[in-house]
Amino acid sequence: MQDTGRTDTTGSQTGAEPKPPYPKQRQQAPGLERDMRPRPRYEAKRYRAADKLRGKVALITGGDSGIGRAVALLYAREGADVAIVYLPEEQPDAEETRDAVEATGQRCLLLPGDLADRAFCREAVERTVRELSGLNILVNNAAHLNSQTDLSQLSFEDWDRSFKVNVYAYFHLVQAARPHLQAGDAIIATASEEALRGSDTMIDYGASKAALVNFTKSIAEHLAKDGIRANVVAPGPTWTVLNVADPNMPQEGLAHLGSEGPLGRVAQPEEIAPVYVYLASEADSSFTVGEIIAVTGGITTTD
Repeated sequence: MQDTGRTDTTGSQTGAEPKPPYPKQRQQAPGLERDMRPRPRYEAKRYRAADKLRGKVALITGGDSGIGRAVALLYAREGADVAIVYLPEEQPDAEETRDAVEATGQRCLLLPGDLADRAFCREAVERTVRELSGLNILVNNAAHLNSQTDLSQLSFEDWDRSFKVNVYAYFHLVQAARPHLQAGDAIIATASEEALRGSDTMIDYGASKAALVNFTKSIAEHLAKDGIRANVVAPGPTWTVLNVADPNMPQEGLAHLGSEGPLGRVAQPEEIAPVYVYLASEADSSFTVGEIIAVTGGITTTD
């Protein structure tokens, strides 16, 4: 495992991030980012904020860790207050994210609960609006993942949970958020490379993410009439607790995650998060509607 703090001779982040083999490790789902080794990078110290989201309010599901945590911090650095949704078991991670957000001078609302519960989805939106005085950016980022090494392992329970968390929750959040959104606001969904090319090990996950993509494209035109932009980010393999807490992720696969791509490694959350700033900022993405931005490190998404 390479030193997570090193930089290459050119000073390029592209070549400076940790590369395989990564330490073999396993956590019980949903897992905690604080216990990962090495810790995922989310602080984005090279990023330069420019007040792109000053005065905005963002609701980020799965904002306690991984990509969601990195997005929450960049949004705060851009001037937004953020609310983050997470499972109660993820409280330690959520508190670390809150501390990072509040260190920027912005507010952070913690919303523990289960997105498979329709009532909680609506409650999360209403509490955000009530306690942070509005809602401008909805980031549907949380996901359920339980890989299968064979089709016979795919259970109805996993299929049901994947669609409730990954798709149904998105529907409920959009429906609850829409009355509060105005022209210039944004909805952003986190998909995956598996949504674009399928997966023989993440069957229900890939299928649910594909549904999320299609739903976003389907509602984008309706929302655009009101000046609201809906788009999708499709990350490639990323160093997050979602993979470490996947009970069926082969340890050898985890150790070499992302090695099939041109960069030969996984992404760090801080490398994915700036795309969410672009999509949330009307000044940057006013003409970006119903798009999929794939950030995969060069991994082909259509093979």
